[in-house]
Amino acid sequence: MIQNIFRGLLLSLSLLLSMSAIAQSIQLQGKVVDKSTKEPIEFATIAIVGSSKATKTDEQGNFEFTVPAISLPVRVSYVGYESIQLDLTQNKSFWNIELSAENEIEAVVIKRPKLKYSNKNNPAVELIRQVIAHRDQNRLVGQEYVEFEQYEKITLGLSNLSSKFVGRKAFKNYQFLFQKESDSTSTYALPAFMEEKVSKVYFKNNPQKTKQFTLAHQKAEFDPKFVDNEGLATYFNKLYDKVDIYDNNITLLTNQFLSPIADSAPTFYRFYITDTIKTSSPQLIELSFFPRNKSDFLFQGKLYVTLDGQYAVQGAKMKVSDEINLNFVRDLNIELTFEKDNINKYFLSRSALGIDFALTGKGTGVQGNRVVYYKDYVNGLAKPDSLYEGPEIVNQVKTHKAADDRQYWAGLRQAPLTNQELSIYQNIDSLQEMPSFRRFMDVAALLLSGYKQAGPIEIGPVNTFYSYNPIEGLRLRIGGRTTEQFSTRFFSEGYAAYGFEDQKWKYFISGTYSLNNKSVYKFPQHYIRASYQHDTKIPGQNLEFIQEDNILLSFKRGENKSYLYNDIYKLEYKAEFQNNFSINAGLTKWKQNPAGIIKYQIIPEIGDPTLIHALNTTEASIGFRWAPKEQFYQGKLYRTPIYNKYPILTFNYTAGIKGFLDGEYNYHNFTAGIFKRTYLSQFGYADFNVDGTYIAGSNIPYPLLTLHRANQTYAYQLQSYNLMNFMEFISDHHASVNVQYYMNGFVLNKLPLIKKLQLREVFSFKGVYGGLRDSNNPSYNRDLFAWQRNSDDEISSFTFGNKPYMEASVGLANIFKVLRVDYVKRLNYNDHPGVSDWGIRARIKVDF
Repeated sequence: MIQNIFRGLLLSLSLLLSMSAIAQSIQLQGKVVDKSTKEPIEFATIAIVGSSKATKTDEQGNFEFTVPAISLPVRVSYVGYESIQLDLTQNKSFWNIELSAENEIEAVVIKRPKLKYSNKNNPAVELIRQVIAHRDQNRLVGQEYVEFEQYEKITLGLSNLSSKFVGRKAFKNYQFLFQKESDSTSTYALPAFMEEKVSKVYFKNNPQKTKQFTLAHQKAEFDPKFVDNEGLATYFNKLYDKVDIYDNNITLLTNQFLSPIADSAPTFYRFYITDTIKTSSPQLIELSFFPRNKSDFLFQGKLYVTLDGQYAVQGAKMKVSDEINLNFVRDLNIELTFEKDNINKYFLSRSALGIDFALTGKGTGVQGNRVVYYKDYVNGLAKPDSLYEGPEIVNQVKTHKAADDRQYWAGLRQAPLTNQELSIYQNIDSLQEMPSFRRFMDVAALLLSGYKQAGPIEIGPVNTFYSYNPIEGLRLRIGGRTTEQFSTRFFSEGYAAYGFEDQKWKYFISGTYSLNNKSVYKFPQHYIRASYQHDTKIPGQNLEFIQEDNILLSFKRGENKSYLYNDIYKLEYKAEFQNNFSINAGLTKWKQNPAGIIKYQIIPEIGDPTLIHALNTTEASIGFRWAPKEQFYQGKLYRTPIYNKYPILTFNYTAGIKGFLDGEYNYHNFTAGIFKRTYLSQFGYADFNVDGTYIAGSNIPYPLLTLHRANQTYAYQLQSYNLMNFMEFISDHHASVNVQYYMNGFVLNKLPLIKKLQLREVFSFKGVYGGLRDSNNPSYNRDLFAWQRNSDDEISSFTFGNKPYMEASVGLANIFKVLRVDYVKRLNYNDHPGVSDWGIRARIKVDF
């Protein structure tokens, strides 16, 4: 009985003490900002000293925290800032907390410039070498099994808009779009794009495999008539690529930046120990780093390295120098935060990348941000191999009613959206309902793509409306194609052109039926197409990304009178698969009539020459292409590839069929090629292209053999031989190599005065070697078409002798940020008629 009474007293006392503690607790609310910039600091820590109880600020720097009235001190801290302790006796209802940076990077720049820097006996370099030595054990790919949930957000919009600009009369109806950039500035932003994605990610190390299940995905979309939303999202994701500081190289904006903890980092960076942070557990060393050459693709910033024997990166702040040889980028900032996982390894908990694009250092720009959060990080939990089977990315997005979407996404986000971000989706939808904006997008689409919207059709491309060549003289053309408004399954395209010199009409018409109920211009393509073309063509001229009657190609060097009149009937089939493997097959009936100075004639040893007025062939073909993990932006005319580290493999087989649909020859054409982009870190990158062809068969006239791609324009063409004449080299077997090396200013960045121009070096080499078997060589087989001759009756077509054709170039790129100019040298076969052994060629190349 006494024991029960005692227990009751103890229980009552405990309840009273608990109630008293609750009654005397203090509810703290406040905001943490940078003292100098007044910008909010997210993920700042508010903690009871000596206790595990703590909280962190949100993206706006706000926090709420409950502490007992009688407790240890409360400290506010963030990596790289001086911690402060709150005076709870002030009994504030709201705390405005300003943190001061411990050691600004600029302060180190002021102190250090005149000191002689050396890697030898430098404790900062010794520390970074320890970080490099422990890199593999600290990074994701150094773990056996890892799983986590990932939330990523990309936003993009116009920035640094003045109040005068926003107040213009033209924007009277668009005021709902503009947002103040911050309370402390008078500039505005105009959000234009947003994408969010939530994924569950699994990783295994042996063999290395990643599986990503997309759980939720949404983005602000424009009318697909004007914008390829999927391609735009892919392009932005590539520009704002994942930042892994443990990689030797970090790819951003189509360039590679050397990581400050890369193997060769001490060669390119200067390191300084600028502080020891003892308030953190474990203690951290603040390591500031700077590029030795400010124009190179390098970062500057701070690393926070743990002193617990792991030498892991606990935090990083990086930006680029104002003098970097990087186009259209006004500012670039990276912040990385790491936390301990379930086995005391450090994992990336937050990654923030912000890039401010602009044509000049001041004025309006485009501000983009990519923030990725990671949670539920589990290290070492094995999953069955079956989990990793199939494609790397699996879409498991669930559909919800529109009314439930907002609540659903609020529960998924690891950090809430700001009110401005929440408004983007609605604003974009409202914007597209405005007639004035749709008119603006119509004009913009015309300027950028060359097509004018006209209901269910598009008229264009406008750059082919006018052109000139010596056979047709002035050539006018009008054309167009249907859109998805007309049909999502059937697409038609056509044009009509007239030459005022030859006084002949040319035309083209095609019909395409989509077999997957998607636009034939979207991935994955799956269609069947029938077409007919009656038009002129330069033999061997196979242009990519541009039409032959483009006005810019009207100006050519040397003799340019080798043309054909073609009648081409085609039936094509194409299927693309999710693994970026594609198949194409076709049947072609081709009738070619020589024009200009081309003559198809047989000159026997005895007797008069015989002129052939038409050459008829029928071809069946099949081709394969594999481009692992390929990404691209799909434009109105062509796909713009976003190259990666994987090779692109192609193979094609074409069979000439005699006696079928007027076909006059039997032959078998085998072609294979490989393209590979190789990144060389600070030394730039190189594109390698190797291909070869073998044509089996005998008594094949030269128009059906390989007419190697020549260029007689003044534009530098990547896939053509820029000092070779049209129809100059012909073969039935060949191998070729094409190397384009972009050095990205590695040498020029180090030359006084010249480096201010931010030029970039570019080099190229092209070589091709092959030949003709005697049975297909007009020099030995008089039953074949004779070699082509020029206006002076000189033989102007040849096969290869005992050496390959070679040309090389050296050039300057990034002239005015958009122009590449090459000095091209032809290395041999300079005795051929009408050739130049050197030339200056230019190319528009817009790059970051």
